[in-house]
Amino acid sequence: MLHDPRASLRYRTIWLSDIHLGYRHCKADFLLEFLATVRCDTIFLVGDVLDLWSLGNQWHWPAAHSAVLRALLERADNGTRVVYVPGNHDETIRDFAGNVFGKIAIASSAASMGGRSNMMMRS
Repeated sequence: MLHDPRASLRYRTIWLSDIHLGYRHCKADFLLEFLATVRCDTIFLVGDVLDLWSLGNQWHWPAAHSAVLRALLERADNGTRVVYVPGNHDETIRDFAGNVFGKIAIASSAASMGGRSNMMMRS
């Protein structure tokens, strides 16, 4: 993956959903490429980041899936606010709402207000 840091796009907030790490058709490489080209203050991971349903049926965890988790943890370590709101494929993680994993906050809902548009998400 070639990346020129001077070409980075800058956003206040990025919302990512339905990543499905652990599912064999997950497009982790595309997500890694996207993450390499953007900078932001906050990342909301909104539902189905981990596909525990697929992992429960058949274990599939290639290196790219670990790389996505590492990239998100590195962003959090470097000051990006990262909030994980579990969905239905990772619903057991809801039990950890209010806790922090690394520097990734686990929440039952999330909201972002500001700029020209307002967004709100609740699971």
